[in-house]
Amino acid sequence: MIMVQGEVSGKVYTEPFSKGVLSRSLTRAEMGPNKAYAFASCIEAKLKDKNLSLITIDELVELIVDDLRDEDPEIAEKYIAWRQIKKGTEPLIILIGGASGVGTSSIAFEIANRLGIRNMISTDMIREVMRKIVSKELIPVIHESSFTAYKGMRVPPPPEFDDVLAGFRDHVDTVSVGIDAVIERSLKEGISIVIEGVHVVPGFIKQELIEKNNVVMFVLTLQDKEIHKGRFYSRCRQMWARRPLQRYLDNFFAIRKTHKYFESQASKFDVPAIENIDVVTTIDSIIKHITETYGGINDVKK
Repeated sequence: MIMVQGEVSGKVYTEPFSKGVLSRSLTRAEMGPNKAYAFASCIEAKLKDKNLSLITIDELVELIVDDLRDEDPEIAEKYIAWRQIKKGTEPLIILIGGASGVGTSSIAFEIANRLGIRNMISTDMIREVMRKIVSKELIPVIHESSFTAYKGMRVPPPPEFDDVLAGFRDHVDTVSVGIDAVIERSLKEGISIVIEGVHVVPGFIKQELIEKNNVVMFVLTLQDKEIHKGRFYSRCRQMWARRPLQRYLDNFFAIRKTHKYFESQASKFDVPAIENIDVVTTIDSIIKHITETYGGINDVKK
């Protein structure tokens, strides 16, 4: 049996080499499952040919990367990026915001899967919990959608203020209290998590949380209005969807206003804004940013 030796928090450990574990890590670098298992089998064969009974994790990774560069240089770089993010000791908190329909939930799922993060929550879920706790009479704005929150404002904004954006800001400000609590709990428990939704807006999360090296925020955008509108048709067509298409179309102008607000806030607070046209490109951009800025200090705890 080939044993792999590693180190966590100064303590040395050993575990059997596993083709399954290696192939899963390769799929997170976007290698197909069958190809990943075949590649892992080749690595196992090489280790056996060398008559090795023990190999360090660094030596194993070096062997894997060398062979990957011969097999598929692009996959090799993605695997390296994934390994860099895995190296540190802190939980990784990823925040993905954007206007309704830009694809935050889809991207969040793919990012969590790529990094092996088991915890993901939508801010709509946080809002729903808050709705159960806080009555409509007390805070009516959270009992509306983000783009119709202005209808629930107790006091209408001054004439010089945009109704849609005034309501949106109140809505986001309220739900941000719940987002802050999830981030704080995740940091305290050492749990990595992806938080996504229309309430992840730059400037609304506590500054002391955003300034932490292991808390990263992204904003997704869609410049083309027709592509954005098409996303609603696609999403509402799914059999499991319970979201009425017409409601989004009737409020599309308001949704685009919130989209512009996301862009301005991202620019103001220097948060990466990523055009979400192609899923693979978006994911690669997010992973690259995390790797370049935070790689090596964040350990994705599962």
